[in-house]
Amino acid sequence: MISYNELKVLDNNSEHYGITPLKLMESAGKGVSDFINKINLENKKIIFFCGLGNNGGDGFVAARYLSENNQVSVFIIGNENNIKTDIARNNFDKLKNSNVKIYNSDNLNIIDKLLNENDIVIDSILGIGISGKLREPILSVVEKINLLDDKIIISIDIPSGIGSKTAVIPQFTITFHDIKEGMNKLNSGEIKIIDIGIPDQADKYVGAGELQVFYPRPKKNSHKGDNGRVLIVGGGPYVGAPALSGLAALRTGADLAYIATPRRVGRAIASFSPNLIVRDLNSDFLIPGDIHSIRELLDICNSIVIGPGLGNAKETIEAINKIIEIAISEKKALVVDADAIKAISGNIDLIKNSKTVITPHKEEFRILSGIELADDIDIRIKTIENWSKEYKVSIFLKGYIDILSNGSKTKLNLIHNEAMTVGGTGDVLAGIIGALLSKSIDPFIAIRVAAFLNGEAGNIVFNKKSYGLLATDIIEEIPSVLNKYL
Repeated sequence: MISYNELKVLDNNSEHYGITPLKLMESAGKGVSDFINKINLENKKIIFFCGLGNNGGDGFVAARYLSENNQVSVFIIGNENNIKTDIARNNFDKLKNSNVKIYNSDNLNIIDKLLNENDIVIDSILGIGISGKLREPILSVVEKINLLDDKIIISIDIPSGIGSKTAVIPQFTITFHDIKEGMNKLNSGEIKIIDIGIPDQADKYVGAGELQVFYPRPKKNSHKGDNGRVLIVGGGPYVGAPALSGLAALRTGADLAYIATPRRVGRAIASFSPNLIVRDLNSDFLIPGDIHSIRELLDICNSIVIGPGLGNAKETIEAINKIIEIAISEKKALVVDADAIKAISGNIDLIKNSKTVITPHKEEFRILSGIELADDIDIRIKTIENWSKEYKVSIFLKGYIDILSNGSKTKLNLIHNEAMTVGGTGDVLAGIIGALLSKSIDPFIAIRVAAFLNGEAGNIVFNKKSYGLLATDIIEEIPSVLNKYL
């Protein structure tokens, strides 16, 4: 069963991997036609009721194919000038050159006559993603269809109006790729699933669809801080890491990036950019005594990234574990990265069943879990899934093929390049994830979006600078990716 948003991701990823929406619509319509031909052995008359969106477009394609051997009519609920998408319009134009009789809302007065003289009624009015009460004239058409007791009624993809007070009640629903959320035999009749050629990569791998569908666009009336406040706890032995995370968070669209860092490096981190809000802690490296100051920042932030550049001093490890405990108790979204991964390796239950993202590479995962990952990708995937399922957290395992899992769902990522092994790219990724979490995105969704955004930005840089790519270059290209795909 698949949700509307995940279906949109599949559609968009299909295009990213070379299968156009026009081709998917052609396959969908052809599949509908093939099914109807199998049940229409007596060459009965067929009428399609089509909406103005892509669900109507699927109907146009099916009607065109069926018209080769059947008597077919299409009733557009609206006017052809108001067809909403280019691909639906393209297929309506093709319909004009077929044997199909075409009616529109100017012919509402003869709907009863058309229903009476046709044997098979096809509902191709509204598709997935449409919600709320049906409006006229769609409401009246649906009510008339439901009064029929001697016709074969078939819905395309989903019954129009499903989930509302009034919806088409079909004998069959021909749906694409997978059953949609909310569909069952009671409201959809006998459900037939058709493979329309969505490539395996679109389902298995991260693509542009993740960013296009799930990135939370700011509202026009939003104010400073409404679009995410990120806290990065990092630095001490290393200066640049938390700055990279903070800048990446800002470039990803977080409104504010706070950096809590030991006092000896605070001024240096602040010098990277005036956009970073730096809070100096009391010591030269993170200690439990700093927790009070960090908690004050945590109270005003939506997410926390902990680990970049912190080091592994004994007191630092103790402080990391306490900060994570507090963040989880306050139900804050959390990215555990770099040194913080090692810090919790003896206390993994701390993060169990929380809104936590872990971002290890192979060696860090071994330190964290005690598990040596196999080179075989299928075995590795299963190991990550099982571990994530046990602890009920999301994991972004970095590697040649990134593995992203929350235990119940898994995606892979190949959108990156070999130059992204340069230092700092992990800090950038952590900042991107932190920004997305600060916008209240589900952790598993956040790592999928981050995988594409980070990798695509890295690929843009690689095309310009080859093996001279730097982590800061990736940060500067994040807005280019947002501009291209949103």
